[in-house]
Amino acid sequence: MPTDEPRPPRSGDGVRVECPRCPAPVAEVGDGRWSCPDHGIVVPLWRPVTSSYDEFAAHLLRVGPFPTFLPWPLGPGWSVSDFAAVVADGEPPRATMACVSGTSQLDGPVDVMVISEEPGTGFGARVAGLATPDDPERIDPGHEVGEGPAPVRVRVDQYPVGLWPVSVSTSPGEWDRSVLAGEAGGRWLWLVLRPASAILLLRDDWILRDISATGPQLVALPFGGPAPSW
Repeated sequence: MPTDEPRPPRSGDGVRVECPRCPAPVAEVGDGRWSCPDHGIVVPLWRPVTSSYDEFAAHLLRVGPFPTFLPWPLGPGWSVSDFAAVVADGEPPRATMACVSGTSQLDGPVDVMVISEEPGTGFGARVAGLATPDDPERIDPGHEVGEGPAPVRVRVDQYPVGLWPVSVSTSPGEWDRSVLAGEAGGRWLWLVLRPASAILLLRDDWILRDISATGPQLVALPFGGPAPSW
């Protein structure tokens, strides 16, 4: 008989399924719906167990034309170490994230996470670590975005996009990351860089490329390395 009792996420496909707003695992409760113990019914977050070409190809199939951005081109020694998507079967995606990891002369190991998301999703805020005791349910960048001239600009599909710093001063681990956010294509665009000093890398004219349209060049992308915590 049909049941609405929670079932564990499907396994064996190389991904784990979580809540987009917190690290809690979610349970499938029927009719393509997923439930988080803290946030109720949510659009599920799909994250690979390991970063690989095959899992990234599956990620791109899952999100279709929704953009997945990477800094482009990748520097020598850098690799795609993590990626994720917030999407329910048969519905438009809500968010994507991709992380590249490498080293810089000044910072040592560096992680750069790029998130594109629809407003109100809350995934970018989770990756950025913005939840605080005073505002545990924060889901969007906040009032900082759009105040005054943008101190950082990147190029997305050849168009300049302004980014503003998002304060993490009241969040745990405030010194371990820098967070910037802006708007691209009607969606929030987040950059989360670890360590915080890696923000100096943005002095160069960074290009963010929607990797979903890359085609055969995807084969040349290096994958692997430890995924960042978020």
